[in-house]
Amino acid sequence: MAFHPDTLPDLKGKVFIVTGGNSGIGYYTVAHLAKHGAHVYLCARSVEKGTAAIIEIRKKDPSANIDLLQMNLMDLASVAAAAKHFLSLETALHGLVNNAGIMATPFEITKDGHEAQWQTNYLAHWVLTKHLLPLMLRTAKTLSPGGVRIVNLTSSGHLGAPKGGINFNDLSLKDSSPWSRYGQSKLANILHTKTLHRMYGPGSACARNGEGEIWVSSVHPGLVDTNLAASVLESGSGMSSVLSVLRFLGLKWPADKGSWTSVFCAASPDMKAEQSGAYLEIFRRFGEPRWQSSASQDGKLAERLEEWTEEVMRREGWVQ
Repeated sequence: MAFHPDTLPDLKGKVFIVTGGNSGIGYYTVAHLAKHGAHVYLCARSVEKGTAAIIEIRKKDPSANIDLLQMNLMDLASVAAAAKHFLSLETALHGLVNNAGIMATPFEITKDGHEAQWQTNYLAHWVLTKHLLPLMLRTAKTLSPGGVRIVNLTSSGHLGAPKGGINFNDLSLKDSSPWSRYGQSKLANILHTKTLHRMYGPGSACARNGEGEIWVSSVHPGLVDTNLAASVLESGSGMSSVLSVLRFLGLKWPADKGSWTSVFCAASPDMKAEQSGAYLEIFRRFGEPRWQSSASQDGKLAERLEEWTEEVMRREGWVQ
């Protein structure tokens, strides 16, 4: 990418939400947006860690306008409550960066009854987005196309999803590997992006009818040195050996550079309408794949996933 965050325009008056903003890619996404005048809500599970991140950013940029939005993606009630709290505070939302996630963690079922990676990486962000969409559409109606955007962090790890992409017969994938569960959740992020683009992006009925146009991206940030990668290194898995070698050879990007694609998709005026709905990854990098799985481009699978998610999240009471 030729983009650099320093080329961002003045974002004063713009409001953004970044999940997982207290560390790694999310931290630098928050910092870059705030540096250019945006009002950023930093979402974090831990109030202590979220507050510490805000203090650290303000050491470098005392004028940074950042508020903490406490949210635990492993608890859907917390996600819904955080969204409602934000909606009570703001009358506009220009960008949502669904950044937070976990990777290749041991099998776990959340208090809400869903596999942990599936909920953290996909379901919780789906619920958050659903709650915020009406406000984003109202905001978009007052702006030119591209004035409101959603960024979903995904991964080339989606290539490790089970056969068929999404196993609707056993979404927990209890008997599969942590990487298969991770792959399924990251594939869901891409499919969600395609659905949002179809419903609200350029050329959608929503956009044509003047109800608001939202540009949406799914971003694979590349091999980035973050706490997420560190947790894999500590896990002792086979993949940890690969990541250790890549780190030793200097083939992993620092978290700051890892945030650039997210920042570009969230706020750069250089983004084009035809890029909405796309899967964006860093090319010309050692070991980086230059393809998507066939499942990630399956429109019918995206529709089926949306129908399943809508039905289950409504039944469980997380959306109206």
